[in-house]
Order: sequence, then C-alpha cells, then structure tokens
Amino acid sequence: MKKAYRIKNNSEFQEILKSGKSFANRELVIYYKEKPLQPHFRLGISVGKKIGNAVTRNRIKRYVRESFLQLEETILPEVDIIIIARKPTVHMDCKQIKSSLSHLLRKQCLFI
Repeated sequence: MKKAYRIKNNSEFQEILKSGKSFANRELVIYYKEKPLQPHFRLGISVGKKIGNAVTRNRIKRYVRESFLQLEETILPEVDIIIIARKPTVHMDCKQIKSSLSHLLRKQCLFI
C-alpha cells in the first residue's frame, strides 16, 4: 500500500478515534471520519499485543492491507479509516477478513 494511503501519526489516529464514527462486528472495529476534498481514502491499522506475538499481528495487518487493496475501487475516497483487530482475527484467513471488512463497510455506506 502506498504511503499516501496510510495514517501513521499518533495525532491523526487520536483525532479519528475521538471525533470519528465507529462500527464493529465480532472480528473488527472500524473508526472513520469524512474528509472532504481528499483524493483517496487513507487507512490506519491497529492490532493490540493481546492478540498474539509479532508474527501473528503482522500477518493480520498484511491480510487487512490486502483486503483493502482488493476493495480499493469500491471505497469512498473522502474517508480516513482506522481498523482495530479483535481476538477472533487470529484464526481467520485473508478471505474471511475481506468478507468481514466488506460487511462493515457496506453497513456504514462507505462503498461507492
């Protein structure tokens, strides 16, 4: 995923978490905030240390990034999104994470 598509600063994360909207299912939590006149969506991923070791956390992050790359054309461009993984994602593969993400995005009308 390109650097322009990432949210890295802690201040940006905190702003979205405090003033953005949230929605969750059993596996993932989405926080999002609309940013008008933004050319593309931006993504932040958080996987806590309670989820597993570094290998497991990095695998979950890779799966989430891959899912967003596959859904890239269908996501609204004026949105900043933060994904927080929950415990059940440890046992999920990429396809299951993609279906969980698309379910959440569809529920919040973040698809085009």
